[in-house]
Amino acid sequence: MRPRDCYAEPYRIKVVEPIKMTTKEERVERIREAGYNVFNIRAEDVYIDLLTDSGTSAMSDAQWSAIMLGDEAYAGSKSFFKFRDAVTRVTGYKHVVPAHQGRGAEHILMMMMVKPGDRVLGNMHFDTTQGHILLRGAEPVNLLGAEGYVVESQELFKGNMDLEALERELAEHGRDKVPFVIMTVTCNSNGGQPVSMANIRAASAIARKHGVPFFFDCARFAENAYFIKTREPGYAQKSVLEIAQEMFACGDGCVMSSKKDALVNIGGFAAFRDEETYQRALEWVIPFEGFATYGGMAGHDMEALAVGLGEVVNADYLEDRIGQIAYLAQLLQDAGVPVITPSGGHGVYVDAKSMLPHMPQSEFPAQALTVELYVEGGVRGVELGTCAFGRTDPLSGETIYPELELVRLAVPRRVYTDRHMKCVARAFEGVMARRDSIRGLRITYQAPVLRHFTARFERL
Repeated sequence: MRPRDCYAEPYRIKVVEPIKMTTKEERVERIREAGYNVFNIRAEDVYIDLLTDSGTSAMSDAQWSAIMLGDEAYAGSKSFFKFRDAVTRVTGYKHVVPAHQGRGAEHILMMMMVKPGDRVLGNMHFDTTQGHILLRGAEPVNLLGAEGYVVESQELFKGNMDLEALERELAEHGRDKVPFVIMTVTCNSNGGQPVSMANIRAASAIARKHGVPFFFDCARFAENAYFIKTREPGYAQKSVLEIAQEMFACGDGCVMSSKKDALVNIGGFAAFRDEETYQRALEWVIPFEGFATYGGMAGHDMEALAVGLGEVVNADYLEDRIGQIAYLAQLLQDAGVPVITPSGGHGVYVDAKSMLPHMPQSEFPAQALTVELYVEGGVRGVELGTCAFGRTDPLSGETIYPELELVRLAVPRRVYTDRHMKCVARAFEGVMARRDSIRGLRITYQAPVLRHFTARFERL
């Protein structure tokens, strides 16, 4: 990848949206009113919004043009067939069911395949995936390789699955208890870290040896394919699309939140290699999402999604996209902020344990750091630590703490400039200067599943 100062963004800005900075006093009051949870803050009170890269992309002129072609027919929409063909071109899977977004696709997969007592194996499940598995009375099992938990390292594929652990799980529990293996590309929960093609091939072979289906959570498939192109021997001369197709050839299907690498603001899908699985999926799509040819999406959204799947595999776009993430990571490192290295595909992940060593995980250090970042600079990140992934052991009643305690800065696609990234770094410099005085938090309200979206806190 070229140095960032050797090229400009591969697009021109055509439409702008005004943003404004609130005062520090206003932000202190807003976060207090929000129960110290940035999900509860109005977007208009945020200066730089890095809460998520999901649905926050800027669409292209071609995508906005495609929206005018939307066919809103309930059944047999022309837009559906464009969407389906675009998905099949990338994945090779012919049987596609649309969903309103990624968690809708996850819901379909879990309802049709997961039963109470099952063990769902993955490299590292993200929050909604884990939530859906728990709601089915099953156990989400993370098999991320040991190097994936090391915050600072030079390991190039920290999203890889532990193949020996996968073999042990399948040998012990087998097809009766393991409905499928799911590989998340890139691996969101440990920093948007990529998975190598070699690891994908090996994990797929192990699953097939045991007769267990192999699926992808492919919300960021293009970013993963670009990392393979630039980091894995033998792929430099292949196109991003060719690499993605080779990757999907290892699977039996996928689920996708199209709000990430399809460059749209809403939508998702599940896709399957065989028709029998597709027919089973329709039994859940139609009552919960919508008819088979719209599944919770308007025709114009399917048109934009089809265009986005073509745009996202452009290597120039991906070089700029991943280059901006690396640029922000370097700015933070220069300021002494501990981040996961190498930087991942869609965001920079700050190690709250290292930044706030005086605070135990029981006091939610990543959540506390997220609060202080907003107060300092109007920057909204998101906690991926004890609030998002901590669980109560049903036998002992004790809290099971996650290995990683992170603040994710997810950068929307084609939205912010490098000057915005400098503002983020300056906000962190202010937090770093007073980090020893930052206090922890205590939960005052929580939902039983996916609590981090709606939890409320008070300062200790």
